[in-house]
Amino acid sequence: MSEPTGLEAPAGARFIVPLRFLAAAGALAASYFFVAQAGYGQSNSESGIAQRHLQHLRHGINLSEWFAQVYDQKGYTKEHFETWNTAQDIALIKSMGFDHVRLSVNPQPMFRRGQADRIPADYLGYLDSALQMILDRGLAVIIDVHPESDFKQKLVAEDSFVEQFEDYWRQLARHYSSTNPDLVSFEILNEPEFHDRYRWQGVQSKLAVAIREGAPQHTIIVAGAYWSSENELLFFDPLRDSNIIYNFHFYDPHIFTHQGATWSTNYVHYLKELPYPSTPENVQQAAALLPDAVNRLQAIHYGLDRWNASRIDGEIGQVAAWAKRWKVPVTCNEFGVYRKAANPQDRAAWISDVRTTLEKYSIGWTMWDYSGGFGVVRKQDGQPVPDEVTVKALGRIMPPASH
Repeated sequence: MSEPTGLEAPAGARFIVPLRFLAAAGALAASYFFVAQAGYGQSNSESGIAQRHLQHLRHGINLSEWFAQVYDQKGYTKEHFETWNTAQDIALIKSMGFDHVRLSVNPQPMFRRGQADRIPADYLGYLDSALQMILDRGLAVIIDVHPESDFKQKLVAEDSFVEQFEDYWRQLARHYSSTNPDLVSFEILNEPEFHDRYRWQGVQSKLAVAIREGAPQHTIIVAGAYWSSENELLFFDPLRDSNIIYNFHFYDPHIFTHQGATWSTNYVHYLKELPYPSTPENVQQAAALLPDAVNRLQAIHYGLDRWNASRIDGEIGQVAAWAKRWKVPVTCNEFGVYRKAANPQDRAAWISDVRTTLEKYSIGWTMWDYSGGFGVVRKQDGQPVPDEVTVKALGRIMPPASH
């Protein structure tokens, strides 16, 4: 703020220029006062609400396919909201030793273009009920705004859409501003799809100000540009707000964690039982399943890279070092392995290695997910049944049979 302008007053204007400068400086000071009031201009701190909140975000689970990723025939309806997850599910999550949930919320069903601040009351009512049901069990909640890709692409391309998203977030934050700020936090955007890191920095800063205007006391959770990956977080310059938690997702190596998936890189749908830890020798059988030689080489590279606990530590350790450098809190809000094609024991080994590494660096975590394709439970006849191998890999507690 004290950098020289490089401008000099012309002869005979010695008094006029300082007066203009003072007027500009006054306007600038006023603008910075406003920004500080909105939550910026504050020093990073390891005390306060964010640090207290962090104590409730140590061991969590993602509640997917409830208010986002709704693919069943019921859609975003009253019947779906009231039956997908019930008090029984929330009680089970608590009994397994989780301390928080990340509640995915797709803004699109309640987003009125041109009137984004007018969120439908009936939809908010369903969300209110879900939030209260979770809080009643003593669990903290991350309200994770989790739209589909087309929504995120509009944020990439359209300034006017960013402005409307600000309106939406300001109103949503205001609606929940009366909740306990130690237990409820707001995650700006799940896995942004901005290739331009600098644009995302600007967009996210604007959205954070909007949230802060709506809810001055609540913690805001932010992430790096492209898919919330750990390397994008390393690029991040922390916001000047002491009530921010920095978040990354960890699915490395993607070829292992997403094997068998049909929505990911095309070739991974061929893969099954790709092993972990990896060696040049043990990947050969799975690699042979890939018909294209270039893609087959990706599986061979996975073996040559020798992914194991040490390699995972090397990756996550970089995030821990970044957080230490900036003295900011950090969490991992997603990690997991798709169940369909992975060997259950190898899947559990990867989950355990990631979880214990995060805990080694005192990084809170939220596994993906509760009952979806990466789930810690399976639904049988509508009843949640915990998978013991996954529960143990997470260091959690198998509940009594009554659950």
